[in-house]
Amino acid sequence: MDSTTTRDRAGGDAARDARHAVRAARPTRPLPGARRPDGAVPAARPVRPVVTELRLSAFRSHRGAVFPIGPLTLFTGPSGSGKSAALQAYEALAGLGAGAALDTVFPDPGACVPEGAPADAQGRRGFRVGCTTDGPAGPVRLDLAVQAEPRLRVVGERLTGGDGRTLLATALRDPGRRSVHAEWYTSGPAPATRAPLPDDRLATALLPLRVAGKDDGQLRVLAAAEQTLMALRSVFACDPRPSLMRAPVAPVEGRLRRGCDNLAEVLHRTRADCARRHARLVALARAGCAGPVRGVDAETLPDGTVRALLVRHAAGDGGPGPGAGRGAGRPPGAGTGAVGGFGGAAAGGVGGGAVRGVGGGAVGGRIAGTPLDRLGDGELRYLALGLVLLTGPGVLAVDQPAEVPGPMQALTVLADGFDRGLDARQAHELTALAAAICADGHMRLIGAVGETGAGAARACPGATVVDLTP
Repeated sequence: MDSTTTRDRAGGDAARDARHAVRAARPTRPLPGARRPDGAVPAARPVRPVVTELRLSAFRSHRGAVFPIGPLTLFTGPSGSGKSAALQAYEALAGLGAGAALDTVFPDPGACVPEGAPADAQGRRGFRVGCTTDGPAGPVRLDLAVQAEPRLRVVGERLTGGDGRTLLATALRDPGRRSVHAEWYTSGPAPATRAPLPDDRLATALLPLRVAGKDDGQLRVLAAAEQTLMALRSVFACDPRPSLMRAPVAPVEGRLRRGCDNLAEVLHRTRADCARRHARLVALARAGCAGPVRGVDAETLPDGTVRALLVRHAAGDGGPGPGAGRGAGRPPGAGTGAVGGFGGAAAGGVGGGAVRGVGGGAVGGRIAGTPLDRLGDGELRYLALGLVLLTGPGVLAVDQPAEVPGPMQALTVLADGFDRGLDARQAHELTALAAAICADGHMRLIGAVGETGAGAARACPGATVVDLTP
């Protein structure tokens, strides 16, 4: 069989297969045959699959690195210690789990090879990454070996159960073919099923549409693969770009993008969706932005574009008095009728005298406040990250598997430079909000921080600090 035929059979529908590979898992069903020595069925595992460990065996500046991943994990260390590399590896694994091709998630594969790593006799160099997930199927390890030179391809992949059993293994048998040899565990007459799979995709992402599930062994392979894909797939990489956030934007419905350049449009569209969530955003702005803050709003300009602004005083209020600073001015809610610091003159805090009605007062038909384009870079990043934490998959530009029930999913936010441009108070407030949001299990955050953010994280219960200082 020639390489073209092999590729047609093994990888012709790889992208389609990977996009539809995650199926509804069995959250409370024990693995087939899983019993304690006393014969009792073990208690159900956590319903929501999550990544608990990131391994960088050989990736950029990392060799043999194993990092714990909790609900809120912040990497810290000096410049060049590998903070951004850890987030890059996680994002790449997530992309592969969602069905992306290898060259999409590793656009510069040569840069991922550890510096000084020698080539083998055939001139090949590469890198290795992996992770561990936990959930209904128990602990599951995924390890991936990638050849970066002379041509990008997967040369080995292994999926391992918590008992050490290999559930899937792939290997490059013939460098002339665009496929790898794959074997997955079965408990029937044959100990394994063998087939070629494409060398530019994650084999684990292809298993749900390749494994029949006819015996307990295949069911176990499916459970492990599905858990790994669900834990990896929903990722939102966020890096707010203040230079792009200041201009008014067209009111086109869309989800918040990676650079948060459409923050004003998203805020304009979602600010009235949940009063409680918006109240928390206003409270965050009040705690971390200079001057008095009565609300966070968005208004439509005469040319039809939308801009966001901080509402500085309530309807009928002449404005803040002399000496107003961060947290100064009137006490929260005084004279505004606000509930929890949200809204303007209206009871319940929604529609308080403002045009389009959330967060403050109006003067001459226009909301009285400070446009966000007048704020500093740190304040803009602070507000954007706060909005990310207080929204979710329906608002963020993230590939959420529609075939998996929402309660079984956990969105992971990747925030490189989480504390960039923030002062100590802002870092403390944002970290505390992240810890509170991540505690309920529906959202997780992995970030990279400097000294300011590391100090805030160490003082915050629920935060995991990974120090990469040599």
